[in-house]
Amino acid sequence: MSDIETKVRDSRIGKFFKGVKAEFKKIIWPERDTLLKQLAVVLAVAVVVGLLIAIIDFGAQNLIDVLIRLGE
Repeated sequence: MSDIETKVRDSRIGKFFKGVKAEFKKIIWPERDTLLKQLAVVLAVAVVVGLLIAIIDFGAQNLIDVLIRLGE
């Protein structure tokens, strides 16, 4: 790469990171209490959905086992 190409590339990278920094300053970060409440809700929903998937999987597996035994 020539010096000009390097400077252009470095200039683009520099502008990109300056833009990233500017955008991060615009972010309104949530308060700690709000963040913890939202985290608790997300975790609770993830656990409930995981349990539902496990129950459906268990039921489907048992149904398949019954159907296989009927075919024997």
